[in-house]
Amino acid sequence: MNNCVHDHGSWGAGDQLGAANQLGPETTLAALSLAKSGQVLDLSHVIENGAPFMAPNQTPYVIHSGATARNSMRIRAGMGATNQVGANLERVGMTMHVGTHIDALGHFSIGEHLYGDHTVDESVGDFGLLNLGIEHIPPMITRGVCLDVSGLDGGEYLGVGRAVTTDDLKRCCEARDIELQAGDAVLVNTGWGRFFMVNNSKYLEGEPGLDVGAAQWLTEKGVVAIGADNMALEVLPGTNHPEIMMPVHQHCLVEAGVHIIENLVLADLARDGINSFCFVLLPVKFKGATGCPVRPVAIL
Repeated sequence: MNNCVHDHGSWGAGDQLGAANQLGPETTLAALSLAKSGQVLDLSHVIENGAPFMAPNQTPYVIHSGATARNSMRIRAGMGATNQVGANLERVGMTMHVGTHIDALGHFSIGEHLYGDHTVDESVGDFGLLNLGIEHIPPMITRGVCLDVSGLDGGEYLGVGRAVTTDDLKRCCEARDIELQAGDAVLVNTGWGRFFMVNNSKYLEGEPGLDVGAAQWLTEKGVVAIGADNMALEVLPGTNHPEIMMPVHQHCLVEAGVHIIENLVLADLARDGINSFCFVLLPVKFKGATGCPVRPVAIL
């Protein structure tokens, strides 16, 4: 990857959508045609106190009860209400990158450059992103493809620092007779998701994940999103050049305009050998946010 020159894709300077430009009525109808039984698999984790997060840039998810039914009944009685009306409310503090979430294209930069020839100076304000925020991601209804690489080394999951390479992905596709298509959302199951909220210290100590070559191979196929059952999609710690940090994020988000989905629940898809399915993901339009929690589903 060249840290000075980047590719804003085929959609032109100033674009806000990236590879999601490929989504539309045709991809939606093709994806919906894959649903045969109507079974829905939830591909997301519950977000709760104690959910793992990557310090120091991220902060923990914290939920506090605000108004409670008992207190609000007293308040409303004082306002003249006679029907014992109560309501429960809460306050939540979190980064948008806790739990199952999708990264906006403005989440990462290469130096001062963001996707689509946007710059940090023109795109990052005091109250979030002015360009490339999560509100620009359209609803994703497209073909999902699950690439299960968890057993590549003979176990139930890959180990910390195990790089998933282009050759690994190619062999996985060949073994399952999968041909990737432009517009796909590719979800990589490493087996690492088994540790989420079960052994968070292990989950965060590093992870198996894509190397840059594998990410480039996927983006060259024209995929709109790449996800995994780990915290950062890419292999951690990185390989070969430890001084280069998060290069897969830089390639996908800045160079290719391809969204990243993290902390997915893919064990059921992998267990049942489900390779392709109707994939639905609806980002919440938090204006200016660099990502947001999501609840993606596979409709079978």
